[in-house]
Amino acid sequence: MSPPSAIAVEAITDTQAASFVERLSINGVAARRSKAPAVSTGIVAHASSDMFKSPGYGKPKAKTWDHRLTEESKSRKSSPLKSAAKYLKTPGLINLGGGLPSSQYFPFEHIAAKVPKPPDFSESATKDNGISVKAGKHDAAEGKSIYGSTSALDMGLRMFATRGDYILTEEYAFCSALETIAPMGVKCLGVKMDDEGLLPSSMDSILANWNEEQRGAKKPFLLYTVPTGQNPTGATQSEQRRKDLYHCAQKHDLYILEDEPYYFLQMQPYTGPNAPDVPLPSSHEEFLSALAPSLLSMDVDGRVMRMDSLSKTIAPGTRTGWITASAQVVERFVRHTETSTQFPSGLSQLVLYKLLDETWGHAGYLDWLINLRLEYTKRRDSLVYACEEYLPKEVASWRAPAAGMFHWIKIDWRRHPLANTISMLEIEEEIYHAGIDRGVLYCRGSWFRAEADSGEGMFFRTTFATSSAEDMAEAIKRFGEALRAIFDLKNEVNGHA
Repeated sequence: MSPPSAIAVEAITDTQAASFVERLSINGVAARRSKAPAVSTGIVAHASSDMFKSPGYGKPKAKTWDHRLTEESKSRKSSPLKSAAKYLKTPGLINLGGGLPSSQYFPFEHIAAKVPKPPDFSESATKDNGISVKAGKHDAAEGKSIYGSTSALDMGLRMFATRGDYILTEEYAFCSALETIAPMGVKCLGVKMDDEGLLPSSMDSILANWNEEQRGAKKPFLLYTVPTGQNPTGATQSEQRRKDLYHCAQKHDLYILEDEPYYFLQMQPYTGPNAPDVPLPSSHEEFLSALAPSLLSMDVDGRVMRMDSLSKTIAPGTRTGWITASAQVVERFVRHTETSTQFPSGLSQLVLYKLLDETWGHAGYLDWLINLRLEYTKRRDSLVYACEEYLPKEVASWRAPAAGMFHWIKIDWRRHPLANTISMLEIEEEIYHAGIDRGVLYCRGSWFRAEADSGEGMFFRTTFATSSAEDMAEAIKRFGEALRAIFDLKNEVNGHA
């Protein structure tokens, strides 16, 4: 379908065109840093994302979002203690304001780690030839190290969603996100999906036909979406799908919370068990150009807040992520963090700085991401190969995911012998426990429904992120055995007794 026409954006001061410079490249990072002012150091040194930003490139400034921010968000004031930190960079200033212990009372002298040396990221190579990095507890004060901070979804929801509101999301959504939304008294409205994820036509229909009296709530203006490697379905929106979604958001003046933890886990195209592999990107530029463009990259109104994380590309225990949004939204976000998470663990930030900046740099991190692309492609292929060999295609169907960690399997539950007498959820529970009884665990699709009582389809979520290829094959074999027993199918492996 053709994308809906965009709303007219009034030309006010906040949306005037900015001045632009040459786009920053990987090779230009060092030169840009050499011209930047020195970062202040010392205990609780003042830091701001403004210190690390590149000038705008090719876009107007963002709209203001006062008409969408909640009263809670607009009423938050700057923390005077946090604001005072900016004076710590003053030469000769003695700090008697911060209630933090001296580093001389930290019970360690340094933290050390052995990290891979790009471009070889294997465990054996790291063990033999890895780089040992060490961070001393006085490094920051001595000008040897710097590190910064960030946060996510809970605060974004508090900034925009008020009790009684509806929020739009995919009809199947990350259950932890749904569990975050529910206690706020906000209702989720599931937008229909296909193999490419959220359908803009479905979202447009919902919004164009919204009846406040029937719904008992005002028209939704907030969309939460995972465009790449969506959890749980594994769907990835194409570039055109993202453009259509963004135009629909403009048409209905939506604000978008773009959650992209799997963005850099985009894989090689799936070619099948006997087809030749597609060559990996041969350069950093080729790798980056092969990635689907984010909604943020298409944003010309400042209506997108993108959330990123290192939990999927480095390690989940780092508890470190960041947002990218307009200056107004970031400023409100910071006010929320000042009274909640404040910042990620300083120890995590220190280790990440030693790894990503001092050791790998931008080029090394991109080498690591290309390595992950290859490894996750292999894992995805192993799981899908196993599905093709062991799952009964009479009742099971799927599409190989293009990104992320998850494989979404559809089950034709209506072929169950008792489909006319028991419910779909009862059949789903039977399949779930039959797998456990045979020694395999997978997730029930109903756990991820944005609206608990909606949906006619039955799905199960599997992941290729954890187990070995051999274990995945065995697990899928057991899943197939469970399906054959429950659906009273011949005990064959896709036509082979």
